[in-house]
Amino acid sequence: MDSQDSEVLAAVRRWAAAGHRFALVTVARTWGSAPRPPGAWMALRDDGQVQGSVSGGCIEDDLIARMAAGELRGTRPFIQRYGVTPDEARRFGLPCGGVLELVVEPAPDIASLNELAQRIAAGQLALRSIDLDAGAVAIRDGCRSDQLTWDGRFLTTLHGPAWRLLIIGAGQISRYLASMAQALDYQVLICDPRFEYSAGWDVPGATLLPGMPDNAVVDLALDPRSAVVALTHDPKLDDMALLEALKSPAFYVGALGSRANNAKRRARLLQHFDLSETEVARLHGPVGLPIGSRTPPEIAVSILAEITATKNCVQPSTAQERHATAGRSGCRIE
Repeated sequence: MDSQDSEVLAAVRRWAAAGHRFALVTVARTWGSAPRPPGAWMALRDDGQVQGSVSGGCIEDDLIARMAAGELRGTRPFIQRYGVTPDEARRFGLPCGGVLELVVEPAPDIASLNELAQRIAAGQLALRSIDLDAGAVAIRDGCRSDQLTWDGRFLTTLHGPAWRLLIIGAGQISRYLASMAQALDYQVLICDPRFEYSAGWDVPGATLLPGMPDNAVVDLALDPRSAVVALTHDPKLDDMALLEALKSPAFYVGALGSRANNAKRRARLLQHFDLSETEVARLHGPVGLPIGSRTPPEIAVSILAEITATKNCVQPSTAQERHATAGRSGCRIE
């Protein structure tokens, strides 16, 4: 759940407590180039106030007008499509002939939304399923491999706590990585007990944690939406943090260093610590995608690219594979 979606959930709970009626709108499916992905949602209050987005523009305006006209009343969820024809796509500002299929809940079940919020606050992943025929909503346990599903009757969306990134080390790469990660909606936390590095940390929005990195990993109670990257080059700091992180449910654990140094690190973790081969195999090292990065900002880009690929369950192709594919398809890559 990104920050915008978290704001939707917080808003509807406030509105319900204040006695407002509201509708919940979720992107179920898209065709063409759509402004927001499936799973994005927005809340629309009875007085026209909006939280969240399903298109970033005219569709929200149309839904507000329909709410004002009393068209979004009732209790049963229903399907609403936009951009079915080229004229409608132009009218609603959908690029490249995009089509959105939305599920509209005119009277969402606030009890299930409260349960969802409680699960997220506890660091759990949860699935929210809507049965359009029965008008029923169910909340159940989810896992990181779960995906949004939609068959025209049942819509199931995955929700969870905010994505978090713990960076071990407050060096130059960390500064770029922290700024870039925040742009992708990560809550960024930094831990570096070395005063000469931590004293000058001043990246806005990135929290500097006190103490040793391994203690920080334990105290954060890492969940399946947490990532850890060790960047100090100091085994006394990196290895102890990795020891705890590799035993956690964190979806990504990486460490800076050459192939040779990471091979030595894996051997140390297996020989001297209580880690299994499966746990050590989770380590991404050398950290980041091989994009020829040399400078700190380039290295930060490669790290965040690999984190993003892992988060989205995508196996990135190499540059050589892309060139080979382009050659077979007749495409030219400059």
